[in-house]
Amino acid sequence: MATRSLLRTTGATGAPAPARDLALLLARVALGAVLVAHGWQKAGGGLGATADGFAQMEIPLPQAAAAFAIGVELVGGAMLVLGLLTPVVGLLVLVDMAGALWFAHRDAGLFVTEGGGELVLVIGVLGLALAAVGAGRLSLDHALTRARA
Repeated sequence: MATRSLLRTTGATGAPAPARDLALLLARVALGAVLVAHGWQKAGGGLGATADGFAQMEIPLPQAAAAFAIGVELVGGAMLVLGLLTPVVGLLVLVDMAGALWFAHRDAGLFVTEGGGELVLVIGVLGLALAAVGAGRLSLDHALTRARA
Protein backbone atom coordinates (compact mmCIF):
# COMPACT_ATOMS: atom_id res chain seq x y z
CA MET A 1 0.00 0.00 0.00
CA ALA A 2 2.80 2.43 0.87
CA THR A 3 4.52 1.68 -2.45
CA ARG A 4 1.36 2.46 -4.39
CA SER A 5 1.05 5.82 -2.59
CA LEU A 6 4.72 6.61 -3.22
CA LEU A 7 4.38 5.83 -6.94
CA ARG A 8 1.38 8.13 -7.15
CA THR A 9 3.37 11.05 -5.79
CA THR A 10 6.73 10.33 -7.40
CA GLY A 11 5.91 8.48 -10.61
CA ALA A 12 7.75 5.39 -11.78
CA THR A 13 11.03 7.32 -12.08
CA GLY A 14 11.24 8.19 -8.40
CA ALA A 15 11.21 11.90 -9.23
CA PRO A 16 8.50 13.98 -7.55
CA ALA A 17 5.49 14.18 -9.85
CA PRO A 18 5.72 17.98 -10.40
CA ALA A 19 9.41 17.68 -11.39
CA ARG A 20 8.59 14.77 -13.71
CA ASP A 21 5.76 16.72 -15.34
CA LEU A 22 7.96 19.78 -15.78
CA ALA A 23 10.71 17.64 -17.33
CA LEU A 24 8.22 16.06 -19.75
CA LEU A 25 6.85 19.50 -20.66
CA LEU A 26 10.35 20.82 -21.38
CA ALA A 27 11.22 17.72 -23.42
CA ARG A 28 8.00 18.01 -25.44
CA VAL A 29 8.40 21.74 -26.08
CA ALA A 30 12.07 21.43 -27.05
CA LEU A 31 11.46 18.48 -29.37
CA GLY A 32 8.35 20.08 -30.82
CA ALA A 33 10.19 23.34 -31.53
CA VAL A 34 13.04 21.52 -33.31
CA LEU A 35 10.56 19.49 -35.36
CA VAL A 36 8.47 22.52 -36.33
CA ALA A 37 11.61 24.38 -37.40
CA HIS A 38 12.74 21.48 -39.60
CA GLY A 39 9.25 20.96 -41.00
CA TRP A 40 8.93 24.67 -41.73
CA GLN A 41 12.29 24.56 -43.51
CA LYS A 42 11.08 21.69 -45.72
CA ALA A 43 7.67 23.25 -46.34
CA GLY A 44 9.25 26.62 -47.14
CA GLY A 45 11.02 25.11 -50.10
CA GLY A 46 7.80 23.45 -51.19
CA LEU A 47 6.68 19.86 -51.27
CA GLY A 48 8.11 19.43 -54.78
CA ALA A 49 11.56 20.66 -53.81
CA THR A 50 11.61 18.44 -50.73
CA ALA A 51 10.46 15.46 -52.81
CA ASP A 52 13.18 16.22 -55.38
CA GLY A 53 15.79 16.25 -52.61
CA PHE A 54 14.45 12.97 -51.27
CA ALA A 55 14.58 11.47 -54.78
CA GLN A 56 18.25 12.48 -55.08
CA MET A 57 18.89 10.60 -51.82
CA GLU A 58 17.07 7.61 -53.35
CA ILE A 59 14.32 7.66 -50.74
CA PRO A 60 11.49 5.45 -52.02
CA LEU A 61 8.23 7.20 -52.90
CA PRO A 62 9.84 10.64 -52.49
CA GLN A 63 6.57 12.61 -52.86
CA ALA A 64 4.84 10.56 -50.14
CA ALA A 65 7.96 10.55 -47.96
CA ALA A 66 8.24 14.34 -48.24
CA ALA A 67 4.57 14.83 -47.34
CA PHE A 68 4.98 12.44 -44.39
CA ALA A 69 8.13 14.19 -43.12
CA ILE A 70 6.63 17.67 -43.45
CA GLY A 71 3.40 16.58 -41.77
CA VAL A 72 5.09 14.79 -38.87
CA GLU A 73 7.53 17.61 -38.30
CA LEU A 74 5.12 20.55 -38.64
CA VAL A 75 1.86 19.16 -37.29
CA GLY A 76 3.40 16.53 -35.03
CA GLY A 77 5.84 19.05 -33.60
CA ALA A 78 2.99 21.41 -32.73
CA MET A 79 1.03 18.53 -31.20
CA LEU A 80 4.01 17.63 -29.00
CA VAL A 81 4.22 21.20 -27.73
CA LEU A 82 0.56 20.93 -26.73
CA GLY A 83 0.92 17.38 -25.44
CA LEU A 84 -1.80 16.10 -27.77
CA LEU A 85 -1.78 12.43 -28.86
CA THR A 86 1.78 12.25 -27.59
CA PRO A 87 2.23 8.45 -27.81
CA VAL A 88 1.08 8.38 -31.45
CA VAL A 89 3.12 11.43 -32.44
CA GLY A 90 6.19 10.08 -30.63
CA LEU A 91 6.04 6.89 -32.68
CA LEU A 92 5.56 8.85 -35.92
CA VAL A 93 8.62 10.93 -35.03
CA LEU A 94 10.58 7.72 -34.46
CA VAL A 95 9.53 6.40 -37.89
CA ASP A 96 10.39 9.73 -39.56
CA MET A 97 13.83 9.83 -37.95
CA ALA A 98 14.51 6.14 -38.64
CA GLY A 99 13.93 6.89 -42.31
CA ALA A 100 16.20 9.93 -42.17
CA LEU A 101 18.90 7.93 -40.41
CA TRP A 102 18.71 5.04 -42.86
CA PHE A 103 18.39 6.96 -46.12
CA ALA A 104 20.29 10.18 -45.47
CA HIS A 105 22.83 9.63 -42.68
CA ARG A 106 23.76 5.96 -42.28
CA ASP A 107 27.03 6.11 -44.22
CA ALA A 108 28.19 9.45 -42.83
CA GLY A 109 29.15 8.47 -39.30
CA LEU A 110 27.80 10.02 -36.14
CA PHE A 111 28.66 13.72 -36.16
CA VAL A 112 26.17 16.10 -37.76
CA THR A 113 29.03 18.34 -38.96
CA GLU A 114 30.01 15.47 -41.26
CA GLY A 115 26.45 14.65 -42.32
CA GLY A 116 26.11 12.04 -39.60
CA GLY A 117 23.02 10.92 -37.77
CA GLU A 118 23.48 12.22 -34.22
CA LEU A 119 20.61 14.73 -34.44
CA VAL A 120 18.09 12.36 -36.02
CA LEU A 121 19.13 9.65 -33.56
CA VAL A 122 18.47 11.91 -30.56
CA ILE A 123 15.19 13.21 -32.02
CA GLY A 124 13.98 9.68 -32.78
CA VAL A 125 14.87 8.26 -29.38
CA LEU A 126 13.26 11.24 -27.61
CA GLY A 127 10.11 10.62 -29.67
CA LEU A 128 10.18 6.98 -28.57
CA ALA A 129 10.68 7.97 -24.92
CA LEU A 130 7.70 10.33 -25.04
CA ALA A 131 5.61 7.65 -26.73
CA ALA A 132 6.50 5.23 -23.93
CA VAL A 133 6.14 7.58 -20.96
CA GLY A 134 3.43 9.95 -22.18
CA ALA A 135 3.04 13.70 -22.05
CA GLY A 136 2.69 14.17 -18.30
CA ARG A 137 0.08 16.15 -16.42
CA LEU A 138 0.93 19.47 -18.09
CA SER A 139 -0.62 18.44 -21.39
CA LEU A 140 -3.81 18.28 -23.39
CA ASP A 141 -3.58 14.49 -23.24
CA HIS A 142 -3.93 14.66 -19.46
CA ALA A 143 -6.67 17.32 -19.56
CA LEU A 144 -8.71 15.31 -22.08
CA THR A 145 -8.26 12.09 -20.10
CA ARG A 146 -9.45 13.82 -16.91
CA ALA A 147 -12.41 15.36 -18.74
CA ARG A 148 -13.54 11.90 -19.89
CA ALA A 149 -13.21 10.37 -16.42
